[in-house]
Amino acid sequence: MNDVKKKNITLNNMSKTNNFVFWGLYIVAWLIFVGLSIEAGGLIVNFFFSLYKPEFVQNLYEKLDLSEIYNSSRSAFFGIYSFILTISILKAFLFYIVIRLMQKMDLSKPFSTFVATQIKLISYYTLSIGLLSSIASQFARYLMHHGFATDNLNRFWTDGQAFILMGAVIYIIATIFKKGVDIQDENDLTV
Repeated sequence: MNDVKKKNITLNNMSKTNNFVFWGLYIVAWLIFVGLSIEAGGLIVNFFFSLYKPEFVQNLYEKLDLSEIYNSSRSAFFGIYSFILTISILKAFLFYIVIRLMQKMDLSKPFSTFVATQIKLISYYTLSIGLLSSIASQFARYLMHHGFATDNLNRFWTDGQAFILMGAVIYIIATIFKKGVDIQDENDLTV
């Protein structure tokens, strides 16, 4: 009888620890989402200021001044800035989906169609960020070979390969989760 009581206390403590870790990760996800949203918003403001008031760009967010590229080639400017904005917005939206998943997920019954769908969506966004980052990196190299200074832009896509790998791993997890949902639904019908 004593062993059963100890086992229940241990399981209860593990549950509290898991719940604490979950909420800690939830708060971290919110902080990352807010940071990425601020970055995306700042980059959007920089973009419009660089078009209409280029003299103020040096005082704006991250002082991303691409006026030299803009003056030399507008198509190169719009191409490179499109990559920067798209990647930045996708990263913010990725964490929005993570937050939505964490809000609606029932930890006592995690295998649901909603969770499987959200994890698959997270894998698609992660893979998209990685692929776009790789393409943007190649485009920046192409511009560098044509005399444009793009060294200061590498921070926007240096993690492209990590996102591709992470997207593949998350896709595998989404597939396993989907199979878990199917098995759970099948078991519910049998009972």
